[in-house]
Amino acid sequence: MEELCNREKNLKECTCSYKGCSRKGLCCECLSYHWAQRQLPGCLFPPEAERTYDRSLEYFIEVWSKKIGI
Repeated sequence: MEELCNREKNLKECTCSYKGCSRKGLCCECLSYHWAQRQLPGCLFPPEAERTYDRSLEYFIEVWSKKIGI
């Protein structure tokens, strides 16, 4: 049996601050959308980095490298 995305439950945990996003709370759609553009969803970034709306893999690596001291 196929499980459906529980948007209402996901919205409680979603940290994306982009108000106009039609995929907000639809994690599988969000991940597919961003991955197709060589990006990652905002929920994988620290809050201060998420608010820049730079979802690039390069920025993700840069931010987390600094955060964990690499």
